[in-house]
Order: sequence, then structure tokens, then C-alpha cells
Amino acid sequence: MTSSLSSEDAPGKEVNKMGCVYRRKDSKYLWIKYSKHGRVYSESSGSPLKVVAEQLLRRREGEIAHGKLPGVCFERVKFDELVGDYLTDYRINKKKSVEKAERCVRYLRDAFGGMKVPEITTPVIKKYIEKRLDEGKSNATVNRELAALKRIFNLAARSTPPRVAYVPYIPMLKENNIRKGFFEHEQYQSLMRTLPEHLRPVVTFAYLTGWRKQEILSLKWDQVDLQEGIVRLEPGETKNDEGRTLYLEPQLYKLLKGLQSKRAFGCSYVFLKDGKGMNDLRKSWDAACKKAGIPGMLFHDLRRTAVRNMVRAGIPERVAMAVSGHKTRAVFDRYNIVSKEDLKEAALKRQKFVEMQGSQLRFGYVRPKTSAKERGRKSHLRLVTP
Repeated sequence: MTSSLSSEDAPGKEVNKMGCVYRRKDSKYLWIKYSKHGRVYSESSGSPLKVVAEQLLRRREGEIAHGKLPGVCFERVKFDELVGDYLTDYRINKKKSVEKAERCVRYLRDAFGGMKVPEITTPVIKKYIEKRLDEGKSNATVNRELAALKRIFNLAARSTPPRVAYVPYIPMLKENNIRKGFFEHEQYQSLMRTLPEHLRPVVTFAYLTGWRKQEILSLKWDQVDLQEGIVRLEPGETKNDEGRTLYLEPQLYKLLKGLQSKRAFGCSYVFLKDGKGMNDLRKSWDAACKKAGIPGMLFHDLRRTAVRNMVRAGIPERVAMAVSGHKTRAVFDRYNIVSKEDLKEAALKRQKFVEMQGSQLRFGYVRPKTSAKERGRKSHLRLVTP
């Protein structure tokens, strides 16, 4: 029999100790009774011993004296209640990853559903981690579920009044699954030859701009201004919710101009299949990659390729990030990947430098670097022949 809770005690306010230990006819255990702000709370001590009941009563009175909620308020909260608050937070804030959150919650409910919150401790969470790994799940997948669990507890702790007394330590797994796939230009050309006609404009746009797949497929003609030569993504239309403006180079302008001439009546999307917008292109993509001799490549590899190509072209990284829509430098650096060709080129440059040093040493000295003006002057160095 626990009444509803009022707000916490004001700082410095004196709390009257009105607790007592008593026995109920329908229970073999002793019960305790105490009050806060005039509201009475009762709970079982879980023991027939008076000393145990008195210890629990003193603990509850101490919690109230320090301005905390009585522990019984947390001990009766179930995990399923916290999950409901977590999903509600996603929905009212209109977060784009609500489907991923619901997927994580399904696995968390299978493990912790029906449990009281204080029962979910670090050892219990570690057993969950072991179970998921034994099922063949990757560290990254398990980490997404653990991140959801941590968010569930943090929301409960920040609630008014709090739903949990503390947030348990949740260990995260080490991840080393950064994908390093990207297209060399020859591979891109091979892929273009095997793609169905409706996908070629989509892939070209992705290869040149580094935009995300959904940003491209959802692009509409009211976002395209061919007269000004720009394409706009308004705030809220991108993954990071920030707007973006793309200035069209001749190849992209020609591409969009051609698509505009074939624009389907009544359809606002730029990229079409059979006169309608596209949602998924996985089957056609996988088939084209296999036929081009590059199976396993992802559409997202075009994004990595575009970032690398812009950096190679000498475009400042800050500008390249604005084009591709990268908000953080950490993620951008992950995409600016060094390829085998980059390493081979570095090896050739290193070899050329060493050979140059060797040819200079044959004359008994290392030729210092000189300016063009100094090279026009007569040298006073005395060559020492071996």
C-alpha cells in the first residue's frame, strides 16, 4: 500500500520521523510504515526479524531526511515501464531512428522484460552481452542495444520524480568494423555499364556528390533550381537536420537537365523508375555489382569514394564536408580512406627520393636545395671524386 508521491523536501526543511514497525495478519514478515509530506508509505521488510525491519525503516527515514525519494519507489518500478518512456521520447521528438530504437527494444525486452529495475545490475547486463555474442551478433550490433539500454536508464534518472535510484554501469564492446570500401574509377565505369538505365543517374549523382542514398532518392524538383545551377536540402531533410546547398558542375547540370526533359507528369521526384519515385534499389544494385565483377560493394561506398576524390582533387576538407554533408570531423576522417593506389604512389615517391640522394652522394656531397636565383649563380663548390 504505497500512496502517490509529492515533490521532494525543500533543502534544509526538518523531517519528522514518524515510522514504525508492525505486523500484518496476512503476512509472515514484519512491515514498516513511514511518511513524507504527510503521506504514508508501507512496505514489507521481507523478514520476520524485528532488527531487520528496524534497519530498513532507518534507511528509509535517512533517505527522506536527505531529500531523496524512499527506495521503495524505485524497487517497484519495472523495466517495461521505462521502455515505454524511452519510446515515447523518440516519438514526441520525431527522431528519424525510431525504427532502430524499436528493434533494439525488442531484444532488450526479451532479456529484461518483467524484471524490476534494481535487478538489472552490471553482472546481469554482462550475461546479456555474452548471450548476444553467442548468438553471432557483432560488437557493433550489441553496442547499439547497450546504448539504447543506457538511454533508457538515463531518461528514467532525469525524470521528475526520478524513476531509478541510480544508473548501472553498462560496459561497451570494442568496435573495429570501419568499412574501407570505395570505388576506383575503372570499377565505377564498369558498374555504370552493368546498371539498369534508371539507376545510372542515381549512381552518377552519388559518385560526384557523396550524398546519402535517401537524400538522393527523396530529392524533388522543387529543391532543384537549374537556372541558378543549385540543389537545396532544407533543414530537417538531412540525417543531421542541417540544410545544404550544392552548386552544380557541368556534368551534374547536364544530368539533371536531361532528367527534367523526361519528367513524369504528376510526379515530383527527380529520380524515377517506371514514372514513380524509388524506395529500394538493393536487388538491382547487387546484381549490377556482381555482373561488373565487384560483388559485395555497397551504395554507401560511393559516399566514401566521393569524399576521397574531393580531397585528392585539392578541395579544402571544410568545403568537402559541406558538399557531402558530414557534420563531424571524426566521421569525415573515417571516409577519407587511404587506398592501395595511394600507398603505391607513396612508395614510388619514396623510392625516387632515395635514388636522388644516392646519385648526389656519388659526387661526395648532398646537393642542398637552392632557389631559382641561386641556381643562376656560379657554384663555388669543389667536387670530390672518388
